[in-house]
Amino acid sequence: MSPHDRLVIRRLGRDELPADTVALARFLVGRTLVRETEEGRLSGRIIETEAYPVGDSSSHAYRGETRRNRSMFLERGHAYVYIAYGCWPVLNVASEARDIGAGVLLRALEPLEGIDAMGANRNGARLQDLARGPGRLAAALRISLRHDGNDLCGPGALWLGSAAREPDEIPRGIIATTRIGITKEAGRPLRFLERGNRLVSGPRRALTS
Repeated sequence: MSPHDRLVIRRLGRDELPADTVALARFLVGRTLVRETEEGRLSGRIIETEAYPVGDSSSHAYRGETRRNRSMFLERGHAYVYIAYGCWPVLNVASEARDIGAGVLLRALEPLEGIDAMGANRNGARLQDLARGPGRLAAALRISLRHDGNDLCGPGALWLGSAAREPDEIPRGIIATTRIGITKEAGRPLRFLERGNRLVSGPRRALTS
């Protein structure tokens, strides 16, 4: 794809998003995350997600709504952004009905548009590391706490889009495996990634599981 080409990506409507956290986490793999900036559009294929469903003790929503996590209790398709480990923002998608706290963490993207700008945002990181991991993903697309609560199905500058490739161009299969970096309920297969895509985060053994 030429740097001057603009992919045809359609904004997803809320009614297209599965009304279940685990189903949404799987559904989002292969869809697109788009960030509109004054310098141009940044986009990437979502290739790795993690589900944090209702009642999951590792979820920020487990003990109820707080000032920090209130965006998890918005209607599905809204952004929940928080600072991980006191260092960097990460992006989640609220995943249930309003007032029910749950979310899907976006863990990795395959960059599509604005790759040079993403590299600049990531201090010259190589392509395979631009958005491999939730902190890197947010940094590459300049996602910050000001995006917390944004409607990712609305008309804003950060949104969820349709798949940007034809079905026969997408590597076959989605793998379900265990989540990364948690201690509670760590054995549940709630991490979803695109089979064979080496831009996912974590151990490479998951690529062919």
